[in-house]
Amino acid sequence: MRVIGLMCVILLLGGCMEPGKRPFQLKNLAKSDIDMVADAHIRETQRLARLLAIKLYKRNPRELKKVPGMTLDRRLDQLFPPTRLVRGFDELGYKDGYEAAPLAFSENFEGDRVFALMAGVTGMLHRAYNGQKEVFLLDELDHQKLYNSARNLESIAWHLNNRHRPDGQLYLLSNGISDDGVTNYSYERILSKLISLQDMMANIIADSTNRTITRVVHSAASMTLLPI
Repeated sequence: MRVIGLMCVILLLGGCMEPGKRPFQLKNLAKSDIDMVADAHIRETQRLARLLAIKLYKRNPRELKKVPGMTLDRRLDQLFPPTRLVRGFDELGYKDGYEAAPLAFSENFEGDRVFALMAGVTGMLHRAYNGQKEVFLLDELDHQKLYNSARNLESIAWHLNNRHRPDGQLYLLSNGISDDGVTNYSYERILSKLISLQDMMANIIADSTNRTITRVVHSAASMTLLPI
């Protein structure tokens, strides 16, 4: 009877939501306030990363053409699968996360540099949240992983603007000034938002667990990224 009563309360709560508000979900009973915040951060980082991938491919269409028959939609499906993220890709030597991103700025790499970079970004973000798309009460996030991912994103932002090929051209085009004189810093803004989200979540987790973040002196110019 108590179980039946609880289910009735849940159904009533779900049916009494105000217009415009999200309906009650049973799984939310297994979430703390911090879990809810983490879920929001995961959704937003995925949205921003997807936007960054789209913009980089539009700015660097030659990279997509390096793989015959490849399309933007197929790349997005690889980078942002609906279920579990793939760990490592064949064309990247089965690297992902902080190991894949440096390929985008390697003179010897002949593959799709946007894909290498975004496999690095999405892999790092995914690992920072333990490979989860949602967080529940018994899950433990690591504040240091979140912090390290923010520092790695800072390095990626620096390399996008500063790493050149032997012929003097940037490995990947991003921020810049168009032929008509319009300044575009949208790539930098996206990465800045991602960095802020990761730093914010790292501080929230550290405070909630009464732990201290190990602040690392890490040069943004270094292509040796912090492990996650």
